Order: sequence, then C-alpha cells, then structure tokens
Amino acid sequence: MRQTAAALCLLALLPATPRAAAGAEDGISEFTLENGLRGVVIEDHRAPVVTQMVWYRVGAADSPPGQSGIAHFLEHLMFKATDTLADGEFSRIVAENGGDENAFTTPDTTAYFQRIAADRLDLMMGMEADRMTGLAPGAEGVLSERDVVMEERRQVVESSPDGPFFEARNAALYLNHPYRNPVIGWPQEIAAYDAEKAMGFYRAHYAPNNAILVVAGDVTPEAVEAMARKHFGPLPANPAIAPRSRPQEPPPIAARRVAFDDPRVSTPLISRLYLAPNRRPGDQAMAAACEVMTELLGGSGITSVMGRALELGDGIAVGAGASYSSTSLDPRSISLWVAPKPGIPLETAEEALDALLASFIAEGPDPASLERTRKRIRAAEIYELDSQNARANRIGSALASGLTLEDVEAWPGLLQAVTAEDVQACARMVFRPEASVTALMTRTPAPEVTQ
Repeated sequence: MRQTAAALCLLALLPATPRAAAGAEDGISEFTLENGLRGVVIEDHRAPVVTQMVWYRVGAADSPPGQSGIAHFLEHLMFKATDTLADGEFSRIVAENGGDENAFTTPDTTAYFQRIAADRLDLMMGMEADRMTGLAPGAEGVLSERDVVMEERRQVVESSPDGPFFEARNAALYLNHPYRNPVIGWPQEIAAYDAEKAMGFYRAHYAPNNAILVVAGDVTPEAVEAMARKHFGPLPANPAIAPRSRPQEPPPIAARRVAFDDPRVSTPLISRLYLAPNRRPGDQAMAAACEVMTELLGGSGITSVMGRALELGDGIAVGAGASYSSTSLDPRSISLWVAPKPGIPLETAEEALDALLASFIAEGPDPASLERTRKRIRAAEIYELDSQNARANRIGSALASGLTLEDVEAWPGLLQAVTAEDVQACARMVFRPEASVTALMTRTPAPEVTQ
C-alpha cells in the first residue's frame, strides 16, 4: 500500500489518553478523534486475534427516494478498487494474511469487519481508512457490480415464494416510513443504478464523522487509538452530515391484510406483524418488556407459549414462533407466524392465534414460564460475552443505531427486571389490530397442461 500525502499530518495530531466508558463493561474503553470518528476498544487477551468492525450510521432506510437498496449496493462497491488498491485486492490481502472478512447492510447501519491475527490490525485499519474516502470503482466496475446485485436478488429473494411474500408483508406494515423498502432494493430501481448515484451516496455518507470503529481482541486501548490516529486521523470530516431525519409513521388506524398465492408454496403460512417500540437512549424499559414477551411467546420452539399451545398434542401447527427487532433507529415490529398442519385451513390457524393473544393479554404470562425465559435470556447474554465477534457486533449495532454504551450496559439488567405486569403492558400496547398486518401465503394450483 502506498503512503498518502495526508499521512504527513500525523505529527500534528496529539494523542489523548483513552478513557474507560462510563458505566461500561470491564475491558471497554472509547475515544473520539478530532474529525469525529468514534472508537471503542473491547479488550480480550485470551487469544492473539482481533475483530475490527467499522460501522457507518447509514442503512437501507436512508436510501434516497427512487434508489432503494443503494446502501446495500455501496456495501458491494466497497470491495472494488480504491485510489491505492486494485479491484479485489482488499479481499486478497485479508486472505493472504490468514484473516476472514465480510460486510452487511441493515435498515439502519452498514458494517464492515475482519477477523485476523492481532499483529495484522495495523494493516487492516489502513485498508479500511483507505476505502472510507478513497473508493474508486469506475463506471464499468459500478455497472458490473449492479449485475451482481441483480443476480443476488434473483437468487436470495425471487427464487422461492418466501422472499416476495415477506417483502409484500413488510411493505404493507409501513405506510410512510422507508422501512417498507427491502434492504436489497426493488428490482426496477436496482436496474437504474449508475456511478453518479452510487458515488453521490458514498460521498454523502462515508466519512469519519459518520463512522464508529470497534476493535475487540488482543489489543490495548492506547495501541488502537494510536493506529486510528495514524490511519483515520488525516481523513477530513464531512460537515454536511447531519443527524438522520426520516419520514415517520402516522398513528395506525386500520388493520391491513396481504393475500399471497404462489404455486411453489409447499407449506401455507400465516404471518402477523405489529408495530412495536424500539430501544431508545435512556429509555429502554418498554423495549425490554417487549423483548422478554416475544421470547416467552415464541422464541424457544415448542417450549414457548405458542409452541405448547399450537404445536404439541393435538395442536394445529407444524411450527410457530415470534421475533422482535428492538435495536433500530426508529420503531420496528414484532413478528408472529404459524405454519398449520396439512389439512388445517389458514383461517383456523388465524383464529387460534387470535385466541392465544387474547388470552395472553387478559391473563398475562405464567410466572414459572417468565422466570425460565429470564434465565434463558441471561444465559444467552453470558455466552455472548465469550464471543469476541458477538460483543463487537452488539456494541457497534447499538451505537450506530443511536444508543449509548451506558444503554448497552444497562440492557441485560433491564431484561432481568421485567415483571409479569410489564409483559402484560407490552402485550396490550402492541397487539392492537389497527397496528398490524396479517399476511397469508397459500399455494396456487399449477395450471393444467393440455395435450
């Protein structure tokens, strides 16, 4: 890699002592560079390896109107050529140094990571800084990667009925918020990507003052900050970057329904989405109650409330479950699903789901089941602390979604403090018909072939 002229500015940057994050877990410290880059260091000296993550405060929901999926497209382009690296050279260098890498886009964030030997961190950080402001894929590179994304959409979304079904369901839940658009983008808008749109989005959002560097592993805070000042310090901040402001949902007033038929469907499905609160800085109690409620209802297979009621014994379903998106910039959703046994109509499954929810709202959770759920959540939190990658991901995701390190530290305690009354309050607030969309996926009989 060639040294840039900007690196000569390093001598002018005076290092500051990294500080432990107030109230944070042991071994976590943070620093902020003059250009706005925020750094978090998670010390873990059990093995000479390190995980580096760079999180950008931009995701699929920040794509301009008519350019859905362009945040995900930029994720692809970030592995193309830069001012100092040839096309594909970034990944080649990571592999040659024994590391692995990847990236992902969510509705609220875009993240890039490498896991590699600790003595290679300086090399990795230099390459990440290089592509933060030096991306240069060229017009042909942009168009070739556009074809890659189109093929990815065909394989991941359109090759089975599940993809279009869930896209239609999600789009029906949000009337105004860009969460209604798929992360990968709508096909007709992907087809219109070009270098001008892609690089315009890149220049608008990729800058040190819109990024969070998270390094976990066999490192010291002082060494990480010194590397960050060396590589990221010379990069200029983008003064045009402002706090994100998105269209918000109006108060829900009507339940919505989606009927989806496809001859490829093997198992009919009913899926129900409800608008739900998210974790907010300093105000996570209701989200914690919803997290526990969702895990209790359908997060543990046949031991959950939905599993016992709908699957066991003479139950009507071959599967049932629930999930919740709590870490997000704006309110997201709680999802419930039921796959009925062969011969059981979806209408019967929907009636059973409605009856279960009505009973749960009226009676609240069983105390013993609630206690088991809290213990299961606590065990998962403890196991997560043993994973370098998981800790980096948990902290990076939270910070890039607007939460603080104090919120991250408080979250496990809030989950354990959730009471039966809290769960019942969440159920009453969330499970309102007017804040829901019910989606039915059925099999359309294949057309008869005439001789």
